Amino acid sequence: MKYKLILIVLAFYSLTSNAQIQYTDLQDALNATATLNGSKGPASVNWINGGTQYSYKSGESIKSFSPESQTEETIFNAADHTFPGTTRKFDYAAFEWSKDSKFIVFKSNFRPVWRNSGLSDYYLFSTKSKTLQLLVKDARTAQLSPDGLKVAYEKNSNLFMFDLAVKKEKQLTKDGKEYLYNGRYCWVYEEEFGLVQAWDWSHDSKNIAYWQTDDNNVPVYQYTDYKGVDDDWKKIPYPRVGDPVAPVKIGVVNITTGKNTWMKVKYDSGYIPRIYWTAENNQLAIVHLNRKQNNMNLYFCNIVTGNSKLIMNEKSDTWTEIFNFHTSIMHYFTFPENEKEFYWITDRDNWNHIYRFDYTGKLINQVTKGNWEVIQVKNIDLKKKKIFYISTEVAPTEWQLFEISLDGNNKKRLTFTPGRHYVNFSPNSEYYIDRYSNLGTPTQVELWDTQSGITANVPGSGMIKKLEENTKAIAFKNSHAYYQKELSSFTTSDGQKLDISIIKPANFDPAKKYPLLLSVYGGPNAQSVYNEFSADGWTQYLAQTGYVIVQVNNRGGASYGNAFRSCVYGKLGKWESFDFVETARYMCTQSYIDANRLAIYGHSYGGYISAYTVLTYPDIFKVALVTAPVTDYRLYDNIYTERYMGLVTENLQGYIDGSPITFAKNLKCKMLLSHSSSDDNVHVKNTFQLANAFIDAGKDVDLRIYPPGNHAVAYSPVSKFVLYQSYTEYLKNWLK
Repeated sequence: MKYKLILIVLAFYSLTSNAQIQYTDLQDALNATATLNGSKGPASVNWINGGTQYSYKSGESIKSFSPESQTEETIFNAADHTFPGTTRKFDYAAFEWSKDSKFIVFKSNFRPVWRNSGLSDYYLFSTKSKTLQLLVKDARTAQLSPDGLKVAYEKNSNLFMFDLAVKKEKQLTKDGKEYLYNGRYCWVYEEEFGLVQAWDWSHDSKNIAYWQTDDNNVPVYQYTDYKGVDDDWKKIPYPRVGDPVAPVKIGVVNITTGKNTWMKVKYDSGYIPRIYWTAENNQLAIVHLNRKQNNMNLYFCNIVTGNSKLIMNEKSDTWTEIFNFHTSIMHYFTFPENEKEFYWITDRDNWNHIYRFDYTGKLINQVTKGNWEVIQVKNIDLKKKKIFYISTEVAPTEWQLFEISLDGNNKKRLTFTPGRHYVNFSPNSEYYIDRYSNLGTPTQVELWDTQSGITANVPGSGMIKKLEENTKAIAFKNSHAYYQKELSSFTTSDGQKLDISIIKPANFDPAKKYPLLLSVYGGPNAQSVYNEFSADGWTQYLAQTGYVIVQVNNRGGASYGNAFRSCVYGKLGKWESFDFVETARYMCTQSYIDANRLAIYGHSYGGYISAYTVLTYPDIFKVALVTAPVTDYRLYDNIYTERYMGLVTENLQGYIDGSPITFAKNLKCKMLLSHSSSDDNVHVKNTFQLANAFIDAGKDVDLRIYPPGNHAVAYSPVSKFVLYQSYTEYLKNWLK
């Protein structure tokens, strides 16, 4: 009996020791997100000395690494410094090098003001004298001049310049004030055109081009977090659909003379989303969009006279893209500094490709072609006449790096590991840092050499060094129950192929019936399904507790061509909801899905389309988790909405038909509606108006309002837990 007992104990120990560790509770799963994310490799990478070295933040230090010699040195250690004039240890959030690598500008003490910007204090460090000095307090942006001799910054809606040689500040603009900004954007420009710094140094460091924005006629939105005895109301000029467009104009100020010249661009109440310095002295390129954003003009301006010349015009039946916020691609135009040519990513042949133009606007050649899309130009090597770019040529769910000659010949693939690759190129194009992951592999970071030759499918060919292997994340994944996404696809009833991802639950048994959660975003030019590693702790917890989780690349999204992307124009909601319902119906053909236990979840645009889907297809889903939704696009900002819906005066019925409020009477499922009253992006009024419509229709929903926070609703680890606990309990109560 004694020996039998020992054998039983040993057998049990063997089984449990080989079993993967499961999360003890939701908090444990949420905490695991950081572990699974692991390290993203070297932080704040700045290439220095022409691209022969790169610097990066390592703890409190800045280190540099030479790819050629593979040597590393510490350049700066915050522990060795205090804030000037104090005994407080110095710390910083980001840094920037001068072009000659003699100075570092540090950004410290960041205080958020809007979603993407705020106030910071900037400090200057000399690599020669090892001294640290305060440059400016309470500035939104600051940047070293290309020659490394001056620093410009914007504070209090005006531009200033600090001369490092004479250590003296000079004010460059003086008319900035409340609602009239020099060198910074209005809220809606920052939100919808994706940039924070509204000014730019010329290549020769003699001039600064900048936006002046007038918000005086834009309606002001107010909100508060309801903390304290007296409410602290924040005010933001926020133009909704149909409201006046904030006028902007582009000025160029000479930093020596102080002379300011306004660029004479034909302006028709539209937008100027981008400016670029060209390779020609005293010439600035200005991108202008009409209000509907379907007519783009490219102007070249003489900065001495302000006179402008139309170089190119591009029209669209829907909208014209100049960047993609969702993929963090801020520029589709590239103007090389030393060549009188420019490059533009556009979908003239239905797919986003690189086009090459001369300075008269004449097309030299289309550089890339095919039924796939260029995501971003990473570097242009004019000496070797090569372009390095990221594309979806391998698959719409993958980002891979390629090189190609300027004339469109000699295309060569440079990355071969499946997944989504993010690449940081040295200015001389000799080296790049490659950060990637795929479904089964947490983030990997590698340093590569473009010159030594890369052999297809030969692992490590051309690789200099592994910078991050994330062994801890891999070990955690392997020791814990990890539910990996599976990529699949199906064809809708109208013949459209859609890519989907599926996460199956713990101890999956195809003979069982499981509830399904369809997790959606769905907005124009966005994408949910990639071949990349997922570290989302909430999703992992749901899988552990018995849910199937599905995502889909719906119509309107990126990477599948213009026809796929632009079909949603003027009728947001129609095709996205159709594709979500088709996805749910397809999943219900799988033996393991319980068709009576379907849920849909989304945040922001995902919140909007989740509500819209269950109200226009009321018999499909049992539960809807709707967070921070737009519920009537007449309540949202004009730049985003009019880009995709057109003017309300021309498409009123489209706005009405695209609103969940219109269909509130159709509600049949259980709905949890969540929003922060401090959301400066999608105002809580959207949720309140939908709630009013439900009440008027005699429908009941569960409403959660979070007074503090922002568009994310959750604003701290504690609030995130509270939010996701509410989701989890709601699914448990009404779906399981």
